[in-house]
This record gives sequence, structure tokens and C-alpha cells, in this order.
Amino acid sequence: MSPRYISLIAFLVLCVGGGSLVGIQNMPGEWYEGLSKPFFNPPNWLFGPAWAILYTLIAFAGWRTWMRASDSKLMIVWFAQLALNFTWSPVFFTYHWILIAAAIIASMIILTLVFVAKSWRSDRIASVLMLPYLAWIIFAGMLNVSLWWLN
Repeated sequence: MSPRYISLIAFLVLCVGGGSLVGIQNMPGEWYEGLSKPFFNPPNWLFGPAWAILYTLIAFAGWRTWMRASDSKLMIVWFAQLALNFTWSPVFFTYHWILIAAAIIASMIILTLVFVAKSWRSDRIASVLMLPYLAWIIFAGMLNVSLWWLN
């Protein structure tokens, strides 16, 4: 197998596998069930499939950028947004720090916007692959702030 595809597999394992592991270790549980939720709160069954798709798209965007410029500032931005993403679940679901989790999402949005803007000219596909994620985390940010406000 070529190094190109080995690196793609590594990105998929990092994103989909890492995201799944973080999710499994930080399940919503009883605390989350007891929260007052806004009218636009999606059903629980939607989160797993949505994140599986989003992590796959994030992996492909990161892989494409890695193949083009592995030591670039853009890769630092990509890794930073992923690190924040993996941090959000324990902060929110395990520690119940709703407002800090909202600040993490705000940082994720900023970094993802930077990634999309900076990769737009050099790799429009990588940039577009991040747009569904950007839309989701903007929505998640609104949900996060609403949960803080209601509780």
C-alpha cells in the first residue's frame, strides 16, 4: 500500500476513531437528560451518525492538506481545531462546564473559519469538506449557549 493511502487511513483512524473514543468515554448520561433543552435540540440518535460523517469529512480535509503541506501553519490550525473538538465532550458531558464548553466551540468555529479561508485558494476541496462541520459547530454553539441559558 502506498504511503499516500496509509496516511489517509491514519487520518481516518485519528478523526473517526478518536472522535468515537472520546464520545464513548464521555456519554451524555443522566445529567444531560435532566437539562432543560431548547426547542431546536435534535434527537439523541442523530448525533452518532452526524459525527461519523463529519469526522470522515474532517479527516479527508486534513489528509489533503497534509499531502500538500504537512509542515504548514494550516496543518497546525487543523490539528488545533481537532484537539479542541476532542476536548469539548469531556468538558461538557463529564465536567458539566457548559460555559467553558461554549468558549471551546467558539474557538473551534474561529479555527475552522481560518482553515476554510486559508485553504480556499490552495485546495478548494479541503475547504469545502470542512463546511458541513462548520455549519454543525455553529449550530452546536447555539445549542450549547441555549443549554447554559436554560439551566
